[in-house]
Amino acid sequence: MTRPIDARTIDATNPTDPASEGVQPKKQHWIEFPDGYLDRTPVLQFAMTSVLFAIWAIASSLNDILITQFKAVFSLSDLATAFVQSAFYGGYFLIAIPASLFIKKFSYKLGIIAGLSFFAVGCFIFFPASRLVTYEVFLFAIFVEAIGLSFLETSADTYATLMGPKRLGTVRLNIAQTMNALGLITGILLGKYLVFQDSNLHATMAKMAPAEAKAYGAEQLARTLEPYKYLLIALAVLIVLFAITKFPKCRPTTAANASGTAGENKVKLSETLRYLSHNRRFLKGIGVQFIYIGAQTGIWSFTIRLALNQGGSSMTDRKAADFMIFSYVVFFVGRLLASYLLSRSRETRVLATFMALGCVSLLCVAFLPGMSAVWAAVAVSLFLGPGWPTIYARTLSTVEDRRHTETAGAIIVMALVGGAVLPTLQGALSDAVTMQFSFILPAIELLIVALYFVSEFKRDKYTPQQLAVMAAAAQQEAK
Repeated sequence: MTRPIDARTIDATNPTDPASEGVQPKKQHWIEFPDGYLDRTPVLQFAMTSVLFAIWAIASSLNDILITQFKAVFSLSDLATAFVQSAFYGGYFLIAIPASLFIKKFSYKLGIIAGLSFFAVGCFIFFPASRLVTYEVFLFAIFVEAIGLSFLETSADTYATLMGPKRLGTVRLNIAQTMNALGLITGILLGKYLVFQDSNLHATMAKMAPAEAKAYGAEQLARTLEPYKYLLIALAVLIVLFAITKFPKCRPTTAANASGTAGENKVKLSETLRYLSHNRRFLKGIGVQFIYIGAQTGIWSFTIRLALNQGGSSMTDRKAADFMIFSYVVFFVGRLLASYLLSRSRETRVLATFMALGCVSLLCVAFLPGMSAVWAAVAVSLFLGPGWPTIYARTLSTVEDRRHTETAGAIIVMALVGGAVLPTLQGALSDAVTMQFSFILPAIELLIVALYFVSEFKRDKYTPQQLAVMAAAAQQEAK
């Protein structure tokens, strides 16, 4: 078959190819189209990019551990503990655009390396923070972590979407996001066994004299360092691996010039923002992503606290952490199920169903008695799996001018600030009423997301199988 004349072929046997970076296994090649998509998915590079989804998930799930630990040691309200997520997702919001400009000027690969480096610095700051025993210093360490993670998500979410045929962008992102679930499980296991002890820290400290409680609290804060030691080692290995491996650029290009060479199509930030501000579907997707991530973060941030509240004095911190492990395992199963369903059915139908069932589960959390509410909170995670990646890929696909891809992806990542805002409101609701009733807020949020996908039904005209048949027919016609 004749190759598209406006595509760039990237071949590892040509080390001077300007469209590639670093060192790559021999005989690895792909065709890069002008819109940034590839004709096939490079397995090694896609697998390495997918690992990043696990890395930032570990940091995210460790936040759920830190919230419980900080509440006891610093005697915080539920509203104050939510500032952990505010620092985390606030960092995403502030850095996403600068990260996209960095990626636009250099490459996705260098954006990933920069993100891993900032993340390592944030992990290192936990060491002085544990000695100072100050809540604000821990929040600063989490904020610096988030700077690195903002680079990683701005790079990897869009990169995974582009790393193969366009029609499979959503499926590819959902597959990569499967690693996110594994990272969440890993993070909570690290927290359970390296940070928590087999006791109820809050109840234990309440029985101590103030001076003794302060010393014991400092000792418990020192335990938060243990997971970050292992993270630093993993980050160092990843930085080296990404530095020595060749990756496709996946950048939109101009038409070929007289010499037959296609160049990257540059565009100013102001032009991109003007273009995106007139894209109503893109703006709608941003709003829905804000609401969705706020719901997911709130659910997971307070599940351990809900288990401690509902379980009574016999519920230890480690036992409560088990419910987060169950949640993440269920989340992983839900993501696999969603990936299968998305490959066979319309994504609007799948997502509307998942979000509606999640809303029903959250109503059970708010109103069922005792530990039944905690198990309902675990069940909710089954329906969260396809949320973030599907909304992301769908919103990015509304950007038809691919010159704006990096910045558009960064703005979608900025919607993660919903994880800074909405859990704080849930914390305030918990302080005003009860922890259990506060789950009514994410129930309303998932209902809004479900209605968004219902409103998108008419735009989903074809199933993935029909799209595959149409793509095969187009290729046959191009021969």
